[in-house]
Amino acid sequence: MDRKLTFKKVATIVLMAVAYLATFILGAASGAIHPACYAYVGAVLPILTAFIYLYTCTLIPRFGAATVLNGFILVLFLIVGEADLFCVIGMVVLTALAEILRKAKGYETLKSVRWSFVPFAFSFFTYISHWWTDTEGSLAAAVEEMPAGYDQLMLPVIENIPMLIVVLVLTIPIAILAMRLAERVMKKSATLLK
Repeated sequence: MDRKLTFKKVATIVLMAVAYLATFILGAASGAIHPACYAYVGAVLPILTAFIYLYTCTLIPRFGAATVLNGFILVLFLIVGEADLFCVIGMVVLTALAEILRKAKGYETLKSVRWSFVPFAFSFFTYISHWWTDTEGSLAAAVEEMPAGYDQLMLPVIENIPMLIVVLVLTIPIAILAMRLAERVMKKSATLLK
């Protein structure tokens, strides 16, 4: 695998980071349908992000794929004021876990991408964690920013902790299946990894 970073590779990595940002925007926009969509869409977003992550790992066959993608999101969210302390800590921890797993399994292996994608797949949940870590502030923001009554739709979703746990647990098999799907669809990229 070519380890040299060319202008074309850097431009493609930036494009992957922008595509990854688009998945966060899509996830956040799902809240317009219903608060439950916003709260639980993180479980199905790995179906999209697996493709982005796999391709980014082939472009960066060493430390950095998870760092570049989540770092891009984190920097943008800090600039626009969308990242609270729990988002920052969660994003850093998940990124570190992904990078550690990728190093442990060998940067240029498909196994490393599979294993490291599991913690990486939880990244969107760090963004929406404010619903549970700052419920009062989240409800107040909903009153200001969303249609009338949205906060009352949010409250039962926030209080349904068993459902949140189920969704978080379901994220693991969905992430595994999503990466397998990405490998099958992106055979050329997957073959670049051992």
